[in-house]
Amino acid sequence: MYNQHKILRVLQLISLLKTKPAKTIRHLSEVLDSTERTVYRYLDLLAEVGFQISRDGFNRVFIDQGDQVQELVFTKEEMDLLQQLVQTVGSKSKFRDSLLKKLALHSEAHIHSNHLLKAHLAKIVEQLTSAIQSRRQTILKKYHSVSSNTISDRLVEPVCFTDNYQNLVAFEVKTGKNKYFNIERIPAVHITRRTFEHEAKHKFNRPDVFGFSEGERTYRVDLLLNVRAAVLLREEYPMTSALITRDKKAGTYRFCTRVNNLKAMKRFIRGMEEEITVLGGEELLAALSRKAR
Repeated sequence: MYNQHKILRVLQLISLLKTKPAKTIRHLSEVLDSTERTVYRYLDLLAEVGFQISRDGFNRVFIDQGDQVQELVFTKEEMDLLQQLVQTVGSKSKFRDSLLKKLALHSEAHIHSNHLLKAHLAKIVEQLTSAIQSRRQTILKKYHSVSSNTISDRLVEPVCFTDNYQNLVAFEVKTGKNKYFNIERIPAVHITRRTFEHEAKHKFNRPDVFGFSEGERTYRVDLLLNVRAAVLLREEYPMTSALITRDKKAGTYRFCTRVNNLKAMKRFIRGMEEEITVLGGEELLAALSRKAR
């Protein structure tokens, strides 16, 4: 069982390091529920098997994927091995290194790899489903908030899940607001004995592809992307996949939709300005122009 947990932590670490923004060692240790020394040991392991571990100007670490955005396909042998890694150790296998490396990149087998990578979240989803059915207030233990960059316990009344179980829609008792909680950022769940006390305030508005709930207005987004930008957009925001179309002759990609909030879109574009052309969206163009000035 210890070796299984170790493998899951390494896989979770890969997922954290490949997701923007870069992370501090302290933050990684808190999310993985490990010591900083253990995190350093895992980073050394990843470097040994071929990952490019880099640091930004604030000494935060991330996996540098460089230009390696080509689509990769797992072989049947590698997929079989991945299952063995989750269930056992498999550290001496000749396929281990290539498998670990491919987990950090985009591939046609992303559905299967993501399911295995997030296998440890199945229990979280099951517990939250039970809380919804029994109408019990629930504590999301050590929830990591990207917007506030904090880790804290959240007392909520769970309402439902969004598509593909990506987020939990829940009423947060402390703030009195309905919020979206990313399932991957919930390390543990504690179902209390208290039943719902604010059910009349529960509300669910279907979020946009970036996870933002319905607001007073929507904003048009129309982008032209190169291969790398399209791959990273799909990886960072999986719900955008169905809206990305390919121009085979030009070798470019088009992403066009309406969103409830421009925050995520602006951040993504600023990080890849040379690889994205904004074709439309007056509010988006205006916001980017103001930031440039």
